[in-house]
Amino acid sequence: MIVGVHPLAGFDKLLHYKVPEALRPSAAVGSLVRIPVGRAMCLGVVGVVGPPDDFPVDRLKLVAEVVYPFTALTKDLLELARWMAGYYAAPLDTVIETMIPSAVRRGVRIKERVFISVCRKLTPEEQVALAKRAPSQHRLYAFLERQLRPHPRELVLSRTKASASSAKALVERGIVREAVTRVERHAYADDLSHGELVASQPHALNPEQGVAVAALERTLASRRFGVTLLHGITGSGKTEVYLRAIQAALAAGGGVIMLVPEVALTPQTVARLRSRLEAIAPGHRCVVWHSHLGEGERLDGWLALASGEVRVAVGARSAVFAPVRDLSLIVVDEEHEPAYKQDESPRYHGRDVAVMRARLCGAHCLLGSATPSLESHANALAGRYGLLRLTQRVDARSLPSFTLVDMRIEIARARGLTAISRPLADAMCLRFERKEQTILFINRRGYSSSMQCRKCGSVEECPHCSITMTYHRTDETLRCHLCGEERPAPARCPKCGAPDIRWRGLGTQRVEEAVRRILPRAKIERMDTDTMSKKNRFREILGEFRKGRIDILVGTQMIGKGLDFPNVTLVGLVDADLSMHIPDFRANERTFQLLVQVAGRAGRGDRAGEVVVQSFTPQAEAIQFARHSDFDGFAAAEIEVRGRFGYPPKRHLIRHLFRCKNPDKLKFFAEQWAKHVRESLGERVELRGPAPAPIEKIRDEYRWQLWYFAPSVTKVIGDLSRLRDAFTWPDDVKEMLDVDPMNLV
Repeated sequence: MIVGVHPLAGFDKLLHYKVPEALRPSAAVGSLVRIPVGRAMCLGVVGVVGPPDDFPVDRLKLVAEVVYPFTALTKDLLELARWMAGYYAAPLDTVIETMIPSAVRRGVRIKERVFISVCRKLTPEEQVALAKRAPSQHRLYAFLERQLRPHPRELVLSRTKASASSAKALVERGIVREAVTRVERHAYADDLSHGELVASQPHALNPEQGVAVAALERTLASRRFGVTLLHGITGSGKTEVYLRAIQAALAAGGGVIMLVPEVALTPQTVARLRSRLEAIAPGHRCVVWHSHLGEGERLDGWLALASGEVRVAVGARSAVFAPVRDLSLIVVDEEHEPAYKQDESPRYHGRDVAVMRARLCGAHCLLGSATPSLESHANALAGRYGLLRLTQRVDARSLPSFTLVDMRIEIARARGLTAISRPLADAMCLRFERKEQTILFINRRGYSSSMQCRKCGSVEECPHCSITMTYHRTDETLRCHLCGEERPAPARCPKCGAPDIRWRGLGTQRVEEAVRRILPRAKIERMDTDTMSKKNRFREILGEFRKGRIDILVGTQMIGKGLDFPNVTLVGLVDADLSMHIPDFRANERTFQLLVQVAGRAGRGDRAGEVVVQSFTPQAEAIQFARHSDFDGFAAAEIEVRGRFGYPPKRHLIRHLFRCKNPDKLKFFAEQWAKHVRESLGERVELRGPAPAPIEKIRDEYRWQLWYFAPSVTKVIGDLSRLRDAFTWPDDVKEMLDVDPMNLV
């Protein structure tokens, strides 16, 4: 038996090996094997079965080991890896490594526990003799004889004050038996201790939910590929529809993957899912899957799924690669979120990969959002996706009232920049008096976006990147949020020495400080990247918030979506303009989505909610459409504008980014490459650029970009990749392709 193996060794090539007779039963396509590469041993995945075309079979080396008795990559995952390598112009070995957790690739050890129990009872005479000859062994035996079941060895030795050698002696004499058991490390096993108390029984469905669930049950029963977009306003009960669809898939014997955009949302989702699974099928468990887990948790979760012990995986973007057997349903919650896009190679989009994986294994993909991406919305309008709508909140709750504050008027009234407007401050005080909770959102961490000298106008900039440094007041530092450069904040201007240096712009720290001045007795917590560095910290804060021990939560995008807190009656968006005025054609779409999603956190309980939005451009279309929760109106207007300029979803966009420390050299080669592509591909693609990227320098490297517009990625990406491989690139010029990019700065 000869197999072709994809080595996980840093090079993209298929190597062939002979399989020894003893390993043949467990060596199959998708198996994880240990193979010799040069003088070293490395892991690889079996890609094909059969001999090579151009290498003598008698010179092939032997597979050293088949690591697991089951395949590491299912058939659909291997096909998906090949599709991703082509579509995203990424090396196949890089894609395969992305699919297999690092804990598996690095050989993290399985956690095992030894249980001991009596297997042969001693006669009274034998016990007397043992007590005289070996008192320690006798204490150990006497303790175990009284136990009704096996106990962990370390616990028994601690209780009896016996030594490991005593236990070993009893085992060798056949008096005590040892059994080794694998101990699974369950992620979020303590959900209930963090306040994630949820109803285990299904909620009664309203008519719209009933229609959606019935349609999905019929679709799942057909066991055919399809995609459905569930467009439901915030608070309309989309999660209940997901849970009913998952229940139907499991009842039919299928496996399920559920994706959420943010790690912060995972605990709440896991608690709901586990509670429901316990109620409908006590044997079912779910595995948590995301990059913030410990390696042991990742390994044990992967083993449970790959071996078929568990059929449900829930997690962030990378959970789309979970080795779920007999996959029949993939749920993508908040499918519009940019967090589903990977920033490193392979630069895949979790939503699009989910659709392709569902297609490869004949499963159904359910996309859900209150503010769908325009790409998914266009696919639904064109009939490529099914469309289900939820237009009413559960229990006939009303949408929150919307107050729009013109900050130009507030600044004139306050005679200077203010973080919290008077209407928002009054609303916060009212909620605090009523013992209701408030969420304040600003999508910028730190105290202030920059420091500027009032005398000479100098702004503190990062020496390695073309952006200003952010002031963090908690430790009096300036930090670059791109490269991590950090230095103490100056007391005087470094240029002119003037002491008159001030902060410009807002960040979460400055908003938190302003809130403390308004409500000094309130319990206030901040959630951003700076405060969430400790593992499980976000779970602790969300649990405290749910229990009512926190009055006001200030945070960035991690609290702007998906979370459900019934006692939150006020949501304040401190600066609605942050996401609007950036050089990205999706700026309006993201602003609209952000406003609607953040507003949706209010009024999810029995009390009415209110949203206060602060803006310097309240007349902007995105803000006005969001004010009236008019998604269809916004989508129609935005798609019409994009269509005039040929932007997605009308066409696909491929971004080509070039980097080099020499700006002149970078410009020359970017222009030469663009000329080469125009001559080779002609009218098959439209080129725009090359031009400097909006952030022209990061980590001392200058950046230029080139955009390719094409009706189909698959029809041009192969030729583009071949041209790129054949082009002579200098060693110091780095370039990368990003298909369907979500970040253009």
